[in-house]
Amino acid sequence: MENARQILKNTFGYHDFRHHQADIIQALLDGRDAMVLMPTGGGKSLCYQIPALVRAGVGIVISPLIALMQDQVDALRQLGLQAAFLNSTQDSRTQRATEQALLDGELDLLYIAPERLLTRRMLDLLARTRPALFAVDEAHCVSQWGHDFRKEYQQLSVLQERFPGVPRIALTATADQRTRAEIIEQLKLQQAAVFVNSFDRPNIRYAISEGQNPRERLWRFIEHEHPHDAGIVYCLSRKKVEQVAAWLSGKGRQALPYHAGMPERLRREHQARFLREDGVIIVATIAFGMGIDKPDVRFVAHLNLPKSIEAYYQETGRAGRDGQPANAWMAYSLQDVIMLRQMMSASDAEEQFKRVAHHKLETMLGLCELTSCRRQALLSYFGETPATACGNCDTCLQPPVTWNGTEAAQKALSCVYRTGQRFGVNYVIDVLTGKDDPRIRNNRHDRLSTFAIGKEHGAPEWRNIMRQLIAQAYLDIDPQGHGALLLTEKARPLLRGEIELQLRHQARAVKKTKQKKVKTVAELRACDQPLFEALRTRRLQLAREQGVPPYAIFHDSTLREMATQRPMNEDTLSTISGVGEQKLTRFGRIFIDVIRDHPSSALSKTD
Repeated sequence: MENARQILKNTFGYHDFRHHQADIIQALLDGRDAMVLMPTGGGKSLCYQIPALVRAGVGIVISPLIALMQDQVDALRQLGLQAAFLNSTQDSRTQRATEQALLDGELDLLYIAPERLLTRRMLDLLARTRPALFAVDEAHCVSQWGHDFRKEYQQLSVLQERFPGVPRIALTATADQRTRAEIIEQLKLQQAAVFVNSFDRPNIRYAISEGQNPRERLWRFIEHEHPHDAGIVYCLSRKKVEQVAAWLSGKGRQALPYHAGMPERLRREHQARFLREDGVIIVATIAFGMGIDKPDVRFVAHLNLPKSIEAYYQETGRAGRDGQPANAWMAYSLQDVIMLRQMMSASDAEEQFKRVAHHKLETMLGLCELTSCRRQALLSYFGETPATACGNCDTCLQPPVTWNGTEAAQKALSCVYRTGQRFGVNYVIDVLTGKDDPRIRNNRHDRLSTFAIGKEHGAPEWRNIMRQLIAQAYLDIDPQGHGALLLTEKARPLLRGEIELQLRHQARAVKKTKQKKVKTVAELRACDQPLFEALRTRRLQLAREQGVPPYAIFHDSTLREMATQRPMNEDTLSTISGVGEQKLTRFGRIFIDVIRDHPSSALSKTD
């Protein structure tokens, strides 16, 4: 562990381990397996990188996305480490050179996709080397119930069989109890030390809203909270991704689409721009994001409802990896609920899988319709029980107004029943509000007792009521009936008046002046801001010269500390978090010169 602490300070430039890092590293140094659940930005990579450097041999990192390996390796090389990757983007000459370096013991860390690792050739090649450890990153991909399932992950138990004396570590930021059990079973980690950190990301503000015009609401959010910041906008379909990216670009933002239907070259180009340029917004399907290391993503927005809380947590977790304030914003609609219900019901998956998927969607809808603290509910899903409300989610900051919706719900459910459970939301609302419509007259539904009994609410209010009835499982969607509404067993006691139902009022637009703005740079004095920007400009120049993301040079948090501490020599600079020996040698003089030459530096020394 003494060696590990020296590497932490000298190579990575950090002074102390966080969370369970020290215990995890000790377990691997002792030759034990480990399973690690740690939130995004919590420092998972150090848990395998440091023991790989201390132990003899090369650390083998199984990473699920080829596109991310280059940036991970670039960041390690900036630290002076011998890191490489093997994947299909390389030509045969580069692959042979990397394999030879592996055989010659010249590598500290090798990143590889599970598909390549599992080939007989690669396993035989590894058998001729000395693996220090195997790190299975994004281990939740092993779960067939999860949102990122990769069947190859379920075959990684071969590592225990082929390399019984080599410690393995499985890491993920997202796993409920079922997924944890599956990781342990599939990877044969029954004897592993298990480390579970808090899933809480207190720097992220969660906000979920329902209603019409989600795109316009998204723009108001971006314009007010993040006019110049990098962010991710998730959409359900490729078509919507293209449309929203073009729309944001038309508004003057640098917005790039990303989805699996795009050419691979263009996807790589857009990802590289997002990682290496400031203020870029990526509009994407869930094909984008796993393992993204960009620390200064200031917001993650959803324009469609995620299928599960795991997916929501994983995707929102890409915001604020640097620990600075960030936003997780989502807009969803009744149509999202109907579409996802239909997709799941119409799926040809096995019944057990459909039941689990249906349950996950119900839980996600429950989070959306909450009137209490969202963070408490989110953490409760992962087995944590916070004692108090967080004070940093929309329901804490602006508690929703509820009302007794029992009578309105009974009218809606009765209308669905009396129209034969054969019609969708809009038709039922038309009957409730007494709309003069030929279709209603032809069906003789203008003679029903429920015709025009809901005139006290307008169509938007009824849509809000219907959405909540569907979300709370009083109504279901007929997968064979083009969105027809069906009563569930849960509706019976409500119709009979045996229970009461509290509903949320439709959210009202709040004036901007009443919203508490999230600052993009925290704890930075006004007098330090110009120097911080000058340091960022110099960092960007260096990053472009070397073809790496700016954060591979230094994170914003490191530059922020430089701007406040203003070190004037290398000894003082070495005390800044994130400045290791290699970076001090390569970049120390460059950044000290920026600090010395900045007009405010001399003044600050006399304060």
